[in-house]
This record gives sequence, structure tokens and C-alpha cells, in this order.
Amino acid sequence: MKLAEIYKEFQTDIEYIESILERTLSAKHPVLNEASTDLLKAGGKRIRPVLVLLAGKFGNYDLEKLKHIAASLELIHMGSLVHDDVIDNASLRRGNETVMARWDNRVAMYTGDYIFGHAIETTKAFQDKRVHVIISDAMHQMCLGEVEQIRDQYNWDQTIRTYFRRIKRKTALLIAVSSQLGAIAADVEEELQQQMYYFAYFLGMSYQIMDDILDFVGTKEQLGKPAGGDLRQGNVTLPALYAMDTNPSFKEKLREELTKETAKTITMEPFLNDVRNSGGIEYAQDLSDRYLSKAYALLNEFPNCEAKTHLKQVAAYIGRRKY
Repeated sequence: MKLAEIYKEFQTDIEYIESILERTLSAKHPVLNEASTDLLKAGGKRIRPVLVLLAGKFGNYDLEKLKHIAASLELIHMGSLVHDDVIDNASLRRGNETVMARWDNRVAMYTGDYIFGHAIETTKAFQDKRVHVIISDAMHQMCLGEVEQIRDQYNWDQTIRTYFRRIKRKTALLIAVSSQLGAIAADVEEELQQQMYYFAYFLGMSYQIMDDILDFVGTKEQLGKPAGGDLRQGNVTLPALYAMDTNPSFKEKLREELTKETAKTITMEPFLNDVRNSGGIEYAQDLSDRYLSKAYALLNEFPNCEAKTHLKQVAAYIGRRKY
């Protein structure tokens, strides 16, 4: 099942959130306006807003309250993508030119900051201090994850523990708080709020590991960019970490041949084949499945309703993004 089919049941509410994002990002400055709206029109899975809305279905569903949370979290995600592309020197995202490639690093950084600013402004409708504390902490953790990624670029000695901490901060936490904040905004009972947080956290970890697998085995059409982009940029993900741990000669090959200076011109296919043949893809898939199983186990404890069925479908979509 595709996400579009899962979302069909509440397509009107998602389109409403989309219109809010479009209005929010409208800017008088022509470059800022074009850069931010182009990013919005490039699309995305909108997993974070959808989790907000589905969490709200377990309580007092009020779209006029939930819209502020859903829009804010998607804006934080979008702003982080712009900054990510600067850090990674990426020219393509979802098959489209990045803000950095179309303009320059400065425009990209200010565009990301502009989007972040709107994300914070969007939450001002909430008087509940918890909402602001949770969002600010999530942004803080995301920034730490970004700094760690910059620090560890082309560091072939990092550990699997470092990798898990990084994807927790960069990806899983924002997905986790999407469910948590949707539940808070809908006055869901506190125990279920916590369960929703951990369900979405496990989902986010599985989601990111699958993304990292796809970067080694996906097609250009699937990825919107050539395979191996993460490794070329010196970002060491789980399949490569496994390959280095099990094959020291591969680690030395990376250390000697793949550097910041050679990355733009070197052929990546030999490195990708080394990872594919190492068992690293299967190892990462197993860990992704384990996180997904934890998410399902928690989801089974949720009250039975239509939203629970949709959450199962979202989890199934993430688990089935096979290669």
C-alpha cells in the first residue's frame, strides 16, 4: 500500500495543513519566497503531520488546534533539510535542485533559518508550556545531531553506537514528538501519550535505517539522486559500519581512497559493491525490522479505532520500503 492510499481517508485535513504551510512560507523577499515555496512544492511524505493528526484521533480531535503542531513540525523538518544539503554539499533532493545548488550556501542557510523561525512562531497559539519545551528540546537535539555529523564526516573510526545516537537526534526524535504532541493537543491520557511517543520513536529509527539501506541499493529514480550519496559525502551509515567492522581491508580502502578531496571525482560503485557483499545490508535490515517490531508491539496496546489501523498501515509502508 502506498502512502497516498493510507492518507486518502483524511486527505482533506492534510490538504488543509498543506495550505497553511504554503501561506506561512509566503515571503515578501522574492528569493526567500521562491526558495521556500519551491522546497514545499517538491513534496515529501508528510509523515510528521500525519502522525500528529492520527494521534489526535485518539482524543478530542480538533483540527484547528492540531494544525499548529502539524505545520510547526513539518517546517522544522523542512528547515533541517535545507541545512542538511549545505552540510552535505548536495545538489539534488527528491530529483530537484537544492536551494544551495540553485542559489548558494548563504541563501540556503538563511532560508533554513527563515523556515525555522516560522516553525517557532506557529506554536505561539499554544499556552501549554509542555508543547514549547518539547519542540525546543527536539530542535536542540537535531542541532546536536547535525554538529555530530559534520564532526564525523570521513571519520572511518566511528562506532555503531555513534551512528544510533546521531539518527536518534536527526530523525527519530522529531517523528516521536509528532505523535506525542498530537496526543497532548487532543488531551489524550498521559500514559497513552508516552506510548505514542515511543511507538513513533521506534518507527523513526526503523525509517532512517531503511533510508540508509536504500542509499546503497536504491535506483536513481527511487532516491531522486545517484546511489551512494551518503558515503561519497563521508556520512558513515549502518551498512558501511558493518562492512568496516567485518572487513578491515575495506576500512583501509576507504581511509586511503575516499577523502573530502577525492569525493567529487571518485567512482563509488566499487565501494557500494563492497558494502552490498559484506552482509551489511542484511544486518541493517534486521535491525530496522527489530525497531519496527517494537513499534508494532506498542501499537497493539493502543485502543482499537480507525486511527490505529492507519498507524499500522504507516508502519507497514515503512517496513516494506524494500530494495
